[in-house]
Amino acid sequence: MLPSPFFNAHRRLLIDLAARYRLPAMYEFRDYVTDGGPLSYGVSLPEMYRRAASFVDRILKGARAADLPVEEPSQSELVVNRRTARALGLEIPPSCSGGPTR
Repeated sequence: MLPSPFFNAHRRLLIDLAARYRLPAMYEFRDYVTDGGPLSYGVSLPEMYRRAASFVDRILKGARAADLPVEEPSQSELVVNRRTARALGLEIPPSCSGGPTR
Protein backbone atom coordinates (compact mmCIF):
# COMPACT_ATOMS: atom_id res chain seq x y z
CA MET A 1 0.00 0.00 0.00
CA LEU A 2 1.42 3.35 -0.97
CA PRO A 3 1.70 6.00 1.74
CA SER A 4 -1.09 8.49 1.29
CA PRO A 5 -3.22 10.65 3.58
CA PHE A 6 -6.27 9.37 1.68
CA PHE A 7 -5.32 5.71 2.19
CA ASN A 8 -4.47 6.37 5.82
CA ALA A 9 -7.88 7.97 6.41
CA HIS A 10 -9.53 4.82 5.01
CA ARG A 11 -7.06 2.27 6.34
CA ARG A 12 -9.61 0.12 8.20
CA LEU A 13 -11.70 -0.27 5.06
CA LEU A 14 -8.60 -1.11 3.00
CA ILE A 15 -7.43 -3.65 5.58
CA ASP A 16 -10.90 -5.25 5.67
CA LEU A 17 -11.06 -5.45 1.86
CA ALA A 18 -7.59 -6.99 1.63
CA ALA A 19 -8.59 -9.57 4.28
CA ARG A 20 -11.91 -10.35 2.58
CA TYR A 21 -10.18 -11.08 -0.72
CA ARG A 22 -7.24 -12.77 1.04
CA LEU A 23 -4.67 -10.37 -0.39
CA PRO A 24 -1.38 -10.34 1.50
CA ALA A 25 -0.83 -6.62 1.83
CA MET A 26 2.15 -4.72 3.19
CA TYR A 27 1.84 -1.23 4.60
CA GLU A 28 4.25 1.55 5.47
CA PHE A 29 3.18 2.37 9.01
CA ARG A 30 2.67 0.39 12.22
CA ASP A 31 -0.90 1.75 12.59
CA TYR A 32 -2.04 -0.52 9.77
CA VAL A 33 -0.78 -3.59 11.65
CA THR A 34 -2.38 -2.37 14.87
CA ASP A 35 -5.68 -2.14 12.96
CA GLY A 36 -5.37 -5.71 11.62
CA GLY A 37 -3.07 -5.53 8.59
CA PRO A 38 -0.54 -8.36 8.27
CA LEU A 39 2.77 -6.48 7.75
CA SER A 40 4.30 -3.06 7.77
CA TYR A 41 7.78 -1.94 6.87
CA GLY A 42 8.83 1.65 6.93
CA VAL A 43 10.32 4.46 8.89
CA SER A 44 9.88 4.63 12.62
CA LEU A 45 7.61 7.63 13.16
CA PRO A 46 8.64 8.09 16.82
CA GLU A 47 12.28 8.25 15.66
CA MET A 48 11.37 10.81 12.99
CA TYR A 49 9.57 12.95 15.61
CA ARG A 50 12.64 12.78 17.88
CA ARG A 51 14.84 13.93 15.00
CA ALA A 52 12.42 16.78 14.23
CA ALA A 53 12.54 17.86 17.88
CA SER A 54 16.33 17.95 17.65
CA PHE A 55 16.08 20.35 14.68
CA VAL A 56 13.56 22.56 16.49
CA ASP A 57 15.87 22.65 19.51
CA ARG A 58 18.81 23.77 17.37
CA ILE A 59 16.73 26.45 15.65
CA LEU A 60 15.45 27.77 18.99
CA LYS A 61 19.06 27.97 20.18
CA GLY A 62 19.94 30.22 17.23
CA ALA A 63 20.92 27.90 14.36
CA ARG A 64 19.74 28.96 10.93
CA ALA A 65 17.38 26.44 9.37
CA ALA A 66 19.21 26.83 6.03
CA ASP A 67 22.43 25.65 7.69
CA LEU A 68 21.00 22.42 9.09
CA PRO A 69 21.70 19.23 7.15
CA VAL A 70 19.05 17.23 5.35
CA GLU A 71 18.85 13.82 6.97
CA GLU A 72 17.44 10.51 5.83
CA PRO A 73 15.59 8.33 8.32
CA SER A 74 18.06 6.19 10.22
CA GLN A 75 15.66 3.51 11.44
CA SER A 76 13.09 1.35 9.74
CA GLU A 77 10.87 -1.17 11.41
CA LEU A 78 9.21 -4.40 10.35
CA VAL A 79 6.00 -5.12 12.26
CA VAL A 80 4.09 -8.40 11.85
CA ASN A 81 0.58 -9.16 13.00
CA ARG A 82 0.93 -12.92 13.53
CA ARG A 83 -2.81 -13.48 13.92
CA THR A 84 -3.60 -11.87 10.57
CA ALA A 85 -0.66 -13.59 8.86
CA ARG A 86 -1.89 -16.98 10.12
CA ALA A 87 -5.43 -16.21 8.88
CA LEU A 88 -3.96 -15.55 5.42
CA GLY A 89 -1.98 -18.79 5.56
CA LEU A 90 1.37 -17.00 5.79
CA GLU A 91 4.08 -18.64 7.86
CA ILE A 92 6.35 -16.38 9.86
CA PRO A 93 9.74 -18.03 10.55
CA PRO A 94 10.83 -18.28 14.21
CA SER A 95 13.89 -16.17 13.36
CA CYS A 96 11.51 -13.22 12.98
CA SER A 97 10.36 -13.45 16.58
CA GLY A 98 12.38 -10.48 17.81
CA GLY A 99 10.55 -7.29 18.64
CA PRO A 100 6.81 -6.69 19.04
CA THR A 101 4.42 -9.48 18.11
CA ARG A 102 0.67 -9.50 17.94
